[in-house]
Amino acid sequence: MSRATAAARDTAGPSGAPAASSRPPAGAAGVPGAASGTTGPPLATAEASSRSARLGAWAELLRLPALFTVPGDALAGAAAAGVRPGPRTLLAIGSSLCLYEAGMALNDWADRAEDAAERPHRPLPSGRIRPAAALTAAGALTGAGLALAAGAGRPALAVAAPLAATVWAYDLALKHTPAGPAAMAAARGLDLLLGAAATGGGTRAALPCAALLGSHTLAVTAVSRRETTGGSVLAPLAALATTGALTGLVARRRTRLPAGRRAAAAPGLSGSTPAPAVTDALAAALGAAYAATAARPYFHAALNPSPPLTRRAVGGGIRATIPLQAALAARSGASATSLLVAALAPAGRWFAKRSAMRKVSIT
Repeated sequence: MSRATAAARDTAGPSGAPAASSRPPAGAAGVPGAASGTTGPPLATAEASSRSARLGAWAELLRLPALFTVPGDALAGAAAAGVRPGPRTLLAIGSSLCLYEAGMALNDWADRAEDAAERPHRPLPSGRIRPAAALTAAGALTGAGLALAAGAGRPALAVAAPLAATVWAYDLALKHTPAGPAAMAAARGLDLLLGAAATGGGTRAALPCAALLGSHTLAVTAVSRRETTGGSVLAPLAALATTGALTGLVARRRTRLPAGRRAAAAPGLSGSTPAPAVTDALAAALGAAYAATAARPYFHAALNPSPPLTRRAVGGGIRATIPLQAALAARSGASATSLLVAALAPAGRWFAKRSAMRKVSIT
């Protein structure tokens, strides 16, 4: 960026130094191969720094650490449908990732004027990414998501199309209305159904799990509406109550799968019931992990609804999505799938730490 270019210019020595000849002597500052301790041209260093800054801006715009909360939707959907995850599940995951990132880019494009006043550090108001580029990325990612869903079959595309429409409607029209949290909840529920439709061809068996995941998303989104202003006690209290209710539901009730799919499911994967006590215990443990991740920051935000604690509550709710997805998979009898989903949580924390992007928002 500009500071890197300035640093490169400063290494060239005093601007008014006289030149002995038209060709700079060997070893002169700023000349390739000079004995100044540099390993290459300063301009190359500046270009590398600028490229790194651009990549960092896009990573911030797309909120890359939050991507780890997405694959669990399709995997939990496949588990709820009672079908072993396969290649079409991977296509559903790819579609979900693209549509999720399209929503992130479109979110900041739609909120660029608001962010200029409340979040000037974000990539668009700070000028690190042009609004037209963010809008183009949103469109391209939406197209890619629909194409991947089409590759998984007509049932998957039939779910992905309304999912994409919900994402765009939320960002462009519904976000700042009373219907905003419900639209976000519908999008997350549809994402889980996308995994069920792509893997098993149907969605009916996955509807209860989609409703539970949507309820969690509704609560988190309601809290996130006060990220910059704070002052809301009811939203974190409602989210806390929702967390308690969901913890009880995923720990005590098991999804009844269609008889044919129960018989066809592979042991240890979706729909298997060789050791119900094990899967029940696993669902209870993952439900407890979900509650531990979400409840504490919600409680703190209810006691003191300041913007920092509200943002922390939103972050806790986002992180809690993964253990909830894992608990839903275990609730459906898919112990191996649930453990695979649960492993995304430490992977996401490691990535966020390495990329110095620990704070993730959905607004």
